[in-house]
Amino acid sequence: MSLFLIVALPFLGALLPGLMNSAGRQACAGITFVVSLSAFIGLLTNAPAVFAGEVVTVGVDWLPILGLNFNLMLDGLGFFFALLILGIGLLIITYARFYLSRDDNMGEFFTYLLLFQGAMVGIVLSDNILLLLIFWELTSLSSFLLIGYWKHLPEGRQGARMALTVTGMGGLAMIGGMLILGQIAGSYDLSVILQNRELIQESPLYLPALLLILLGCFTKSAQFPFHFWLPHAMAAPTPVSAYLHSATMVKAGIFLMARMWPVLSGTPEWIAIVTTAGLITMVLGAVIALFKHDLKALLAFSTVSHLGLITMLLGTSTAFGAMAAMFHILNHATFKAALFMSAGIVDHETHTRDIRRLGGLRHLMPITFVIATLGALSMAGIPLLNGFLSKEMMLEEVYRTELFGSAWLVPGLAVVGSLFSAAYCFRLIAHTFLGPKRDDYPAKPHDPGAGMWMPPAILVVLVVVIGVAPFLAEPFVKMVTASVLGGVLDVPTAYFKIWHGLVPALYMSVIATIGGVILLAMFKPLLKGWDAAPRPEAKVIFEGLVEAIVALSQRLMRPLHDGSFTRYSLFAAVAIVGAGIYAWMTGTVGEATRAIQPAGVVPIAGWLMLVAAAIAMVFLHRNRLLALILMGICGLMVSVGFVYFSAPDLAMTQFTVEAVTIILLLLALNFLPNRSPVESSAFQRSRDIAVAVVGGLSTFALTYHYLLREAVEPAISAFHVENSYKGGGGTNMVNVILVDFRGFDTYGEIIVLGIAALLIYALTESLLSGPVRARLLNRKPDQPRAGDMHPMMMVVLTRVMMPIVMLVGFYIFLRGHNEPGGGFIAGLVVSIGVVTQYMASGFSWTTARLRYPYHGVIGAGVLIAGLTGIGSWFVSKPFLTSDFTYVRIPPFNEFELATALFFDLGVFLAVVGAVMLALESLSRLARRQQMPDAEHPMDIDPSRLDVPPNTTAKGEV
Repeated sequence: MSLFLIVALPFLGALLPGLMNSAGRQACAGITFVVSLSAFIGLLTNAPAVFAGEVVTVGVDWLPILGLNFNLMLDGLGFFFALLILGIGLLIITYARFYLSRDDNMGEFFTYLLLFQGAMVGIVLSDNILLLLIFWELTSLSSFLLIGYWKHLPEGRQGARMALTVTGMGGLAMIGGMLILGQIAGSYDLSVILQNRELIQESPLYLPALLLILLGCFTKSAQFPFHFWLPHAMAAPTPVSAYLHSATMVKAGIFLMARMWPVLSGTPEWIAIVTTAGLITMVLGAVIALFKHDLKALLAFSTVSHLGLITMLLGTSTAFGAMAAMFHILNHATFKAALFMSAGIVDHETHTRDIRRLGGLRHLMPITFVIATLGALSMAGIPLLNGFLSKEMMLEEVYRTELFGSAWLVPGLAVVGSLFSAAYCFRLIAHTFLGPKRDDYPAKPHDPGAGMWMPPAILVVLVVVIGVAPFLAEPFVKMVTASVLGGVLDVPTAYFKIWHGLVPALYMSVIATIGGVILLAMFKPLLKGWDAAPRPEAKVIFEGLVEAIVALSQRLMRPLHDGSFTRYSLFAAVAIVGAGIYAWMTGTVGEATRAIQPAGVVPIAGWLMLVAAAIAMVFLHRNRLLALILMGICGLMVSVGFVYFSAPDLAMTQFTVEAVTIILLLLALNFLPNRSPVESSAFQRSRDIAVAVVGGLSTFALTYHYLLREAVEPAISAFHVENSYKGGGGTNMVNVILVDFRGFDTYGEIIVLGIAALLIYALTESLLSGPVRARLLNRKPDQPRAGDMHPMMMVVLTRVMMPIVMLVGFYIFLRGHNEPGGGFIAGLVVSIGVVTQYMASGFSWTTARLRYPYHGVIGAGVLIAGLTGIGSWFVSKPFLTSDFTYVRIPPFNEFELATALFFDLGVFLAVVGAVMLALESLSRLARRQQMPDAEHPMDIDPSRLDVPPNTTAKGEV
């Protein structure tokens, strides 16, 4: 199966559980299982190539100019992690089906789960660091949804926010590190970066890149001092916790350190930072876990500890350490997922996770007892279980590891961490399952159905099989290790076996195990000392830090961001003018190379009219209606200027925009007083006048000097002139630029236009359904209105003109690629035609004849434009690349057909939909504050008739 499909399946499948929610829990879980199973089988189809030492790669150019290519790579390391993600994901899906209650929205849960699964698979299969960063951030967002799935729990919401904050900040840092790394290597493709070890490590930018990348890895994998977020994520449902802690989220940082191991490891900086962070995290997590009374909290801190163990092994920068890390990742995934699911079973059946309220469950829940005990003993490193093997390898590695010149620091702390690890594992078994039965359980415990205990049981079988026959896992682990090493070092020849003789690692393991038993025996006095000892609480520190940052931000923002548009404009104008004056004073201006051309009488007259209108608006702007008229005059004079300078496209656009804008603003002014109040003091007005005059003179000076001199660089217009027809198939350069050369800009603009119209609609909806509605209904117009609501002459004229306007719009649309016109102008022309129907015949009459909702018109326009751009991918061209050809359809002559036509159609529909949706929204408000439309055009306004007493005028209320 293609790697593209393996990554895409979870994302595509995420659409299905929500759609099948009404079909029942079984259908939601079933379709989710099938999607994950399909991806899992697809991954296995590539297993022969991976085990043969091949690297499966696929890729397409996405944004090659930025170095962002959709390249995927499947090697031993990627196969290993994808196998964990998809394989354990299948067990989690089965478990969740029976764990979640009937009150939980199964469709929503499995949608989030598949999104998260797809993002994780994308991380481990990415062969481009920019693509990896996209998937990396998707894991943060989707895990936020999963952790906060139980929205009714405050701790769930808080845990989700904390996880997103910490991992999100680390992700931002990692973006910087990855960009630096790509710049050093000269490529953003991982397969290229991993071949440039010397170039990267010798670069002066190596240390900044290393620190930023490790910051992202440490936050994601909960390494000290960012370990605190992971235990708080336990507020998520247990299936989420089991998935996050065993095979996904927290393993992402570990994966990235392993992926970057060939180029980042081996330096003194790597060894000091990674080994130290891992060692501290291992010990700290183990110590805290011992004193936690919540089963999931204990397991969460144990995850922190074991992640530290793996990080420490990667930090040693030896081939044996890398192999031990890969082996422990496999073992940890099996026993930790089984343990979390066992804790979920206990919680599900007893209605508590508090170890102090448990005990004696081996008599009542024998199956769960066996599963949890084997998992905990494996985590403690007891022989004949897989955790023992990787723990022995870890101890063997640390025994010969020096740090900061000390030969005993790393092995000593590793033994301490292992000792506490054994202690909390023994406590989990003893205090939860051993001892006498109690009669005060919150609920009567019993083993659940096979649907809940079978998934952890399968994992425990692997725990035992690998522990008894480690040679079965040896080829796989060594294959993964070879991928991690990347040819930098040879894979160790050490054999995976239970007995290695009387080696130092065995003595260290015995000390840790016996010490764990002693700690458990001394647990009560140790607990009293732990509770009495003062210690920093990471959660309190984090919340205090967040509150301090928020308070500081508010103190800075209140005086600056107070909602005053005048202040914002003032700051912007002063900054721009100041920067311009500084550049002018410190730069050089060459001699004028162009002569001033004479101006005729007509241009001067037009310029004087424009200046007069602008000056008049300054003095008369408090009269809102008059200001709108003067603003329209300025716009029309600008249109005339475009005509004079031979820019008909701009002139047509400006004219149609002015017509539509004036109508929309007239409707908006209907809800405002006739005059705007005086809100600025005399000093403020004087200040604003001074800034405006300086800004205007600066702009004039810049324009004047620029027009008298040739541009230093060749004008880009020459490129457009040369390639407009040859590359875009059109002789109208303006339209070709909009739909071809800068089509992506246009695509973004129509999306923004549609969003603006939808926001106006949403605002209208909120006003019509909120407390403002009553005020609109009770408000009476300030002046009496004309008795003729819909003048006959205007109604007849607009009806006659409507087909002509539509024909003109259609003509302008078709000619736009070669003559002045195009989809944007055509959309505005058609909008004007429809607007006249609203003006002449009224809102009710026009809306009753509306066949297509404007929301749908906007969506269709954006969709058509997007699909047109995507079409270029099928011929291996970048997004929105256009093409053209000549066709002949009898009886017509041969004519040109460009794919840009369809993109222009999308622009046309988006413009029409946006303008008309805005108009419709404002018209609905206008109806509420005035008398309603008459039922038929040319009716007489009933408010102007002499209505007899005790009768009601015709019209809706």
